[in-house]
Amino acid sequence: MKVRPIAVFLLSLTLTVFFSARSFSAQVLTAVKVSKAPVIDGKVDSIWERAMPIRVKDRRVNKTIELRALYTDKEIFILARYPDKREDRMHKPWVWDKELKAYRIGPQREDTFVIKWNMEPREVDLSNFADNDYRADVWYWKAFRTDPLGHADDKMHILSSERGRKAQKVKSKSGKVRYLHRLGDEGRGCYKRKVVTSYQGDVVPSYQHTQPTGSRADVKAKGLWKDGYWSIEFSRALNTGHKDDVSFDPASGKRYLFGVSIYGLYGEPIDNSKEYFYGQGRISEKLYLVFK
Repeated sequence: MKVRPIAVFLLSLTLTVFFSARSFSAQVLTAVKVSKAPVIDGKVDSIWERAMPIRVKDRRVNKTIELRALYTDKEIFILARYPDKREDRMHKPWVWDKELKAYRIGPQREDTFVIKWNMEPREVDLSNFADNDYRADVWYWKAFRTDPLGHADDKMHILSSERGRKAQKVKSKSGKVRYLHRLGDEGRGCYKRKVVTSYQGDVVPSYQHTQPTGSRADVKAKGLWKDGYWSIEFSRALNTGHKDDVSFDPASGKRYLFGVSIYGLYGEPIDNSKEYFYGQGRISEKLYLVFK
């Protein structure tokens, strides 16, 4: 009779561990093969209904992101949808200061969405505050700076203990000093800084658009804000042939580790006093992509 409480306790502990492991296990996004590619315009064609969605909680802002994936023989496509009460299409514009009679940078920040892919041959923590080193392929959609050209900025994140000229100093989860290197892929990006010296209006753009080239032009993307939701469609070649990009092989049976974030991934401290959370994004969940 004395053994029974111990047996019950052990069974209870086993079940607790089992269900806890299940509840915290990484979600898997399954890419479904299609013969015709979706149109990348943010309007969400009916072809996306063929893909089963997964729902990811962005804990930084308590929003749920719906993800779907499709692919053809040559390309992969990803759809992200999430709620946003306001469409923000301006980014750090020049705002005229009447007293100074000069321009200053305004407080407006564009809406963004990031997909971050592991490029290491091992499992890693893709957080900007991880203790491990990694290289990651970053697809960075920006509502003002890249969306008008139908692209996402194709970049790379390198997290390490080594300093760099423009690397951002961050503190890891265990308190270690780390450095986040945010690098653009080879080629020209979608935008460059625009300097305004004379009055051209109360609010004017501080960036001008340029057609992207090379590896930095690999990722096409288009977003549409409607009825309080962003719908953002991404497309990219399965294999770009560029060393700074993750390569997908549907026949390999491989699982591709990735994460997503709404407000960018700069590694900045959380500041809830700001109206915009731009640059304060966090990867809330470990995700995997597989091909069906």
